[in-house]
Amino acid sequence: MAPPPTATPDRAPGGWATPSQELGPSTAGLPVPSDGGQIAILPARRPTGADAVTGHRRRFPRRLLSFVVVVLIPVTLAGAYYFFIASDQYIAEFRFALRSVEPARNEASAIFQGSTTSSPIGVDSYAIAQYLGSRDIIDDLGKTLDLREMFSRPEADWVARLQLPISIEELVRYWKNQVDAFFDATNGTIVVRARAFTPDDALKLAQGIFASSERLVNDLSARARRDTLRNSEKEVRRAERRLKTALARLNEFRDREGIIDPRKTADATQALAGRIRDELVRADTELATLKHYMRAEAPSVKMLEARIQSLRDQLGSVESEVTNKERSRSEVLSRVMGSYERLESERTFAEKAYQHALEALDRSRMNADRQQVYIASFVQPSLPEESLYPRRLRSVVIALFLCTIVWAIGAFTVQTVREHL
Repeated sequence: MAPPPTATPDRAPGGWATPSQELGPSTAGLPVPSDGGQIAILPARRPTGADAVTGHRRRFPRRLLSFVVVVLIPVTLAGAYYFFIASDQYIAEFRFALRSVEPARNEASAIFQGSTTSSPIGVDSYAIAQYLGSRDIIDDLGKTLDLREMFSRPEADWVARLQLPISIEELVRYWKNQVDAFFDATNGTIVVRARAFTPDDALKLAQGIFASSERLVNDLSARARRDTLRNSEKEVRRAERRLKTALARLNEFRDREGIIDPRKTADATQALAGRIRDELVRADTELATLKHYMRAEAPSVKMLEARIQSLRDQLGSVESEVTNKERSRSEVLSRVMGSYERLESERTFAEKAYQHALEALDRSRMNADRQQVYIASFVQPSLPEESLYPRRLRSVVIALFLCTIVWAIGAFTVQTVREHL
């Protein structure tokens, strides 16, 4: 009989190795069944070489496919359009500035800011620039040019061509893409670029825009002249009414008081009082002389005394007409003079105001005979010889740059999300 197998401390009963011995040190610490059973642990399956290559191929085509869809296809389409489909567009450019016949006034704010926007010329220039991008100029040009036909010619490609029929609002939006008007506030010039699909159309469009701008400037100048003339005429009418009112009040005063000129009346009264005083002095002297050699009861003395008394009464009456407070108001020249001087001052002031208003009206009429604001064109519109738009190579490069940026941002975002997951 063979001896029984000797149990070793490293083996479990039955000759089986312990889980920790079979699985190695990496499985130490795992719970062991109490009945001595075995724990079946499958090793992690690592991808083989073929599986790793397959996974790499799956990830690479997705990134390449996204690059093709986001970058290559749009850039190829853009290149095909710009180099083979896009039609030529010609630019007619002209420049002008607004000038005034009046000398420019240097304002402190304009000097420090280095611009002309605060002056009336600057405001009118901004108005012209806004007008060139509005519906009004389209309506004005529509009287001489068929803009719809001009922008929908067969020479234009289907993307840049104006699709007919079209509403006026859509035409205004299309117009803003074809005409560019810019006001340079640093030097006070207006730059206009008109774009069309043929050189002749570009020249006609630029000439029509220039003519409409000149008409608008003339209308603004004429309107300003009319407003100035209208205001001057209104001021003359106001001054005339004021003068008539002052004269009417003065005439009413004269009729009521019965005095044409209280100042002249007062002067005449003072002169009369002076003559009476002189007569009174001579009479007193003569009376004193008679009393030396005649009796007081003599008829000559009595007559002279009566004459002296009459002169005194007359002098008192004349003086009371000027400053006697006991007499009525209408009889006292000193009180009448106050009212008369107020009315006369009002009449004098109204006459001066009326005279100044007439002078201002004459100046306004003189200024209305000449044009205040006019267009000074220093770059005339000319016939273009070479198309400047579209800029094919630059447009394709810009499309490539933008598509690449979009694709790179998208790829970076997807990679970041995957790493967080």
